[in-house]
Amino acid sequence: MDHKTFGDSPLTRCHFYRQVCDLPATVDPPHLGRIVMKAEHVWALILPAYLGQAVKIHMQQHDSHIGPILSHPRSNRWTLLVRPDIPDDVRLFAEMFRLNVSVVRTGGTVALPSPADQGEQFRRWIEAPRCTFRPSGLVVVDAIRACSEPCRPVQRRRAHI
Repeated sequence: MDHKTFGDSPLTRCHFYRQVCDLPATVDPPHLGRIVMKAEHVWALILPAYLGQAVKIHMQQHDSHIGPILSHPRSNRWTLLVRPDIPDDVRLFAEMFRLNVSVVRTGGTVALPSPADQGEQFRRWIEAPRCTFRPSGLVVVDAIRACSEPCRPVQRRRAHI
């Protein structure tokens, strides 16, 4: 779908997200033109922008396909849309929490870029969706771990006396 041919409005953008990218997007509230996606068959990982950049580069260097990534410039965070294959594991969520990473699972909401947004100060695509591809959430979690290794504190064993 060519947005320029049909005009880029919240409704046409939402239609594109739903029909071409299989993102369960809706315009909510209609009078503001904000586009949101309920996490169902698409989940999200929200992380600091510096870590998102490192993850993107890491995945590209390891021949992993990058899926849709959006930026929230005011909060300096990135959202990576992923397949919902991250297990319900308290230790995994705690690990991600310590790295300042949020996992948006079924029932959560993700705001998507809309032409009604005031410029690109709220949300903008780093990697725009062009099809239904999303990387495995577990592959992205592994990339987050790989990129966070230098930041993790060294755990030292206590000497036994």
